[in-house]
Amino acid sequence: MASVLRFRKLCFLEPAKCSSYDEKIKKTDKQQLFETHKIAGKNYESANVSVLEEKPNKQHQRRPTKEWKCIDSCCWTIGLLCTLWWLLLFLYHCLPANLPGLQPPEPPGARLKRSGVTALHPVVMVPGIVTGGLELWEGRPCSDGLFRQRLWGGSFTEIFKRPMCWLEHLSLDNETGLDPPGIRVRAVPGLVAADYFAPGYFVWAILIENLARIGYEGKNMYMAAYDWRLSFQNTETRDQTLSRLKSKIELMYATNSYKKVVVVPHSMGVLYFLHFMKWVEAPPPMGGGGGPDWCAKHIKSIMNIGPAFLGVPKAVGNILSAESKDVAFIRAMAPGLLDSEILGLQTLEHVMRVSRTWDSIISLVPKGGETIWGSLDWSPEEDHVCDSAMHRQFDMKGNDTDRRRGFQVQESTKYGRIVSFGKPASEVHSSEFPSLRSQKQGSLHNATPPPVASCGKVWTEYDDLSRETISKISENKAYTANTLLDLLRTIAPKMMRRAEAHFSHGIADDLDDMKYNDYKYWSNPLETKLPEAPDMEIYCLYGVGIPTERSYVYKESQPGRCKSIPLQIDSSADGNKNGCLKGGVYFVDGDESVPVLSAGFMCAKGWRGKTRFNPSGIATYVREYKHKAPANLLEGRGLESGAHVDIMGNVALIEDVLRVAAGASGVELGGDKIYSDIMKMSEKIKVRL
Repeated sequence: MASVLRFRKLCFLEPAKCSSYDEKIKKTDKQQLFETHKIAGKNYESANVSVLEEKPNKQHQRRPTKEWKCIDSCCWTIGLLCTLWWLLLFLYHCLPANLPGLQPPEPPGARLKRSGVTALHPVVMVPGIVTGGLELWEGRPCSDGLFRQRLWGGSFTEIFKRPMCWLEHLSLDNETGLDPPGIRVRAVPGLVAADYFAPGYFVWAILIENLARIGYEGKNMYMAAYDWRLSFQNTETRDQTLSRLKSKIELMYATNSYKKVVVVPHSMGVLYFLHFMKWVEAPPPMGGGGGPDWCAKHIKSIMNIGPAFLGVPKAVGNILSAESKDVAFIRAMAPGLLDSEILGLQTLEHVMRVSRTWDSIISLVPKGGETIWGSLDWSPEEDHVCDSAMHRQFDMKGNDTDRRRGFQVQESTKYGRIVSFGKPASEVHSSEFPSLRSQKQGSLHNATPPPVASCGKVWTEYDDLSRETISKISENKAYTANTLLDLLRTIAPKMMRRAEAHFSHGIADDLDDMKYNDYKYWSNPLETKLPEAPDMEIYCLYGVGIPTERSYVYKESQPGRCKSIPLQIDSSADGNKNGCLKGGVYFVDGDESVPVLSAGFMCAKGWRGKTRFNPSGIATYVREYKHKAPANLLEGRGLESGAHVDIMGNVALIEDVLRVAAGASGVELGGDKIYSDIMKMSEKIKVRL
């Protein structure tokens, strides 16, 4: 509040006059005084002298009226809002806790404890990408005073104090994918590594608190923090993270009465732990040497939250143009905010330069090719309808499923085109592409745009490409999961050259082929086998009911002095038959980050029963959580949220995790709990099992 008042005080330094009210007041007073002297028979000169003589006295008698400035309205509004907010907080903490309407919901851990649920199996949590904290251990001279201070996670104050230094220290070496010379940034250890992403923004904190309510503490609960920027195998090469995780699980198993561990990975953490299970059983030096029965001996269940098993299309937008739906919206509403020619901010160029040194992003590129994600004219989600008005129309007709399916097939969306150049290319049949290409070639022949150029020292891999190359990319009109990899190799050659030595995105023909013993295949569930552990259970826990990015409409951006990113999401592309295209992005059902297809397919079909990907028949369960927005402020980000991160505070999900940690099985939880069309989509995918 004090800072707000000081800001208001500074507002008077540059007055912005809104009216001439005070000038009118002064003029009226002077006229009245002149009339008084005229009536008394005095001439104008004496009246003028009297005015001059009486003016100082009048100033002492009455305080002059201050001008009301336009900026005062803003300051008073901000001050009023802050005052009301602090007043409400004060009243909330001062009023009795048992006052009706002010009681927060009872934590699920407290409720389960009363019913007799107590800690049994040790719990290991594996965070996903960007949610884990990173701290500085060695840096350049610009980082003085930041030893063991968080560069990522926490308050993020260094972004404003020394932004270029901050970006330099978060980057990895563009050739090796490891530390640049003279810089060491490491993962923050312990539960604090990912309990909160920023002050007040929880990730794992709510789950940790509820685990503690049924008896968990440091000896039977562990956060497997790792440097999420690195490729998974490089976390072992540089930090021995996989070896330390193996030792920690063995220790928790031995010191907790030989109870198997329950592992809870989130987001990209599910891929990291999938890699770990292959690594731990593989022989050294590539693997951990635990032997083929290590997982069966030490792991009870794997409860994957928001799993990105088959990748996320958002990763494609990040690599192509450092964009997602939110960034594209900001560029549409305020074009100069991110890429101003005048200010020369080059925000997206900086983001692209740094993020393209993070090999882990390639692990999130869609896996399985057209078999999983669809072709130019087919996709598993082609029947999906986004427009709520259409859903209401069908509900009025009695929820006739067959009628709905018939309508949706007629108006199917071509989601298999993950990237399309122009809205027509995302809608027409692929047979019409030659005519679209000829139109594009004609327009390019008439106007040759200047080469890509950037200002300052912000280099991206686009600077090595000519404008003609970019034009040829857009002439191809549409890219599926198969051709997308070739596109990425063209626009990000260094990144793909590094990362493809650590990750693969196909479907295995023969899993007994010796080549699949290489670690590059271990994080792809379609190119690796689950361990021989028939008593283990695997859960896919994720939110549904939120529009989630699935494919994009792109365009060539206008050349500019400060623009070295020649492609951008076409935010003007809006409105298709099913209502799924908004701001250049096609949406499907999911948790806002991971589509249902990626989160649920492996548990619904790929690993269901004994398959070549699951030779021992490990039991799998799909448990979905339908999104419900918070009803009031006391619910925070929502007690029934299905959003990708907010789901970590979902009461039903927390209860499921706590019950399994306390010894329950998937059957005791109730088996599958499905709201989406994941089963129908899985039936459409023809993959050999």
